[in-house]
Amino acid sequence: MASAVGFVVVTALCMAAPLIAPYEFDAIDLGSIRQAPSWDHPMGTDDLGRDLFTRMLYGGRVSLTIGLLSAVLGTAMGALVGAVAGFYGRWTDNVLMRFTDMAYSIPTLPLLIVLSAYTQAAVVAMVVIIGLLSWMATARVVRSEVLSLKEQEFVLAARSLGATNRHLIVRHILPNAVGPIIVGATLAVGNAIVIESSLSFLGLGIQPPIPTWGNMLMDSQATMATKPWLTVFPGVAILLVVLAVNFVGDGLHDALDPKVRKR
Repeated sequence: MASAVGFVVVTALCMAAPLIAPYEFDAIDLGSIRQAPSWDHPMGTDDLGRDLFTRMLYGGRVSLTIGLLSAVLGTAMGALVGAVAGFYGRWTDNVLMRFTDMAYSIPTLPLLIVLSAYTQAAVVAMVVIIGLLSWMATARVVRSEVLSLKEQEFVLAARSLGATNRHLIVRHILPNAVGPIIVGATLAVGNAIVIESSLSFLGLGIQPPIPTWGNMLMDSQATMATKPWLTVFPGVAILLVVLAVNFVGDGLHDALDPKVRKR
């Protein structure tokens, strides 16, 4: 619960950046280059005199937006593939699971680098790329859940009453598999934030002057030892947000798992 509250607070602050940020994210002040944290600049300034607190808020908007939307896309695709494979079985299951295995075998980071360079790392492109490369784990989890659920009495009863396959999947099976889907979605958010930050740190993600926590780390490489606040604040933000999301995922797993609840 503490992690969930912390994540919601950070997300709300970042999304409200235009309302609460004291400066524009690209406002350059060459007379205030690399200043230490102060009352005027709570997190200091960067190499161009831009307020780091403002850039942290705006950078969080981009990083969190990419993380949340790509997690939704990847989870939705994984849930669809897993549900269809588990419900229909036979050759449908074999084809979809072999396709999933093939997707798993693709080296993710090199492909991300190539695709991000080809699409010029726009926000929408990053969401689509990360989402389409992160659905496989959800597909496998949902498939195993559906294989169990489709043999339950309530599904057999609905089938005997004339329910169509689509009705069974949408109204009976997926709602009962929502637990692992939600857990997978929360963990996918943290994974997407790390991927985006890694690409931006390598210079292959969202390009300046648009800030993200990853490219803020990239910009501070040369001053890590002498101006540590330029590295510490975005690095700690990534650490705490990803840690909070993972804690939320673990908590949801315990809350939604009937075996855990029984204990």
